[in-house]
Amino acid sequence: MSRSPYELSAPPEVLARLHPRLRTYFGPVPPGHVGRGEGVFSVVGTPRRWLWPLLAVFARDGIMFPVWERDVPFTVENCAARVHRGSGTGLEARPAVRAHRTFHFRSGVRTMVDAITAEPDGLVDHLGRHGRVSARLRAQVDADGPDAGALRLVSTRVTFRALGRDLGLPAFLSPRVTLTERFDDEADVQRVSLVLAAPVLGTLYRYEGAFRYAVVPDAGPEGGR
Repeated sequence: MSRSPYELSAPPEVLARLHPRLRTYFGPVPPGHVGRGEGVFSVVGTPRRWLWPLLAVFARDGIMFPVWERDVPFTVENCAARVHRGSGTGLEARPAVRAHRTFHFRSGVRTMVDAITAEPDGLVDHLGRHGRVSARLRAQVDADGPDAGALRLVSTRVTFRALGRDLGLPAFLSPRVTLTERFDDEADVQRVSLVLAAPVLGTLYRYEGAFRYAVVPDAGPEGGR
């Protein structure tokens, strides 16, 4: 992969405002390499237990989990991949960055999976092992202010794939995903925050934490995954 999905979809002037230490994370993962990070999430999940049965359904595909825990150790692994999208003769394999985020909950180890692609209508995050939930994302980087140099991804449309079609919800029902990645120079860590919110209901799920990350040669048994 010569250019990452972020580089293919976001305007160059937007990416030029990124903090220098974030350019490695959002740049391409070279062949034979993998991006690896390790850190701690200060919070993961939701205290709204009435949502947990629904989250348990999403957990089966590695999207979200029915938990509310603090100080959760985690690792992240990013690797180059190809994601098949479309149907019939339109099926094609698109370059992607696939991420595995492994959470070490008190109740056990769980892994969240997603793949980012650059598509004709912009950046899209395909969630879960089978990519049945997708979020079209708008990338923003502030030039100044408290989040200067941070990348903020905001969903503009969320779809669910069923019977070979992508089905979207009306705007007044559709949840919104906001992901912020910034670099903390003082602590020398990358900080991440994700919030899933819905109209009227407010925050449904979130996680936030800090980690250190580097792109390294992939000599592990899962190389080329």
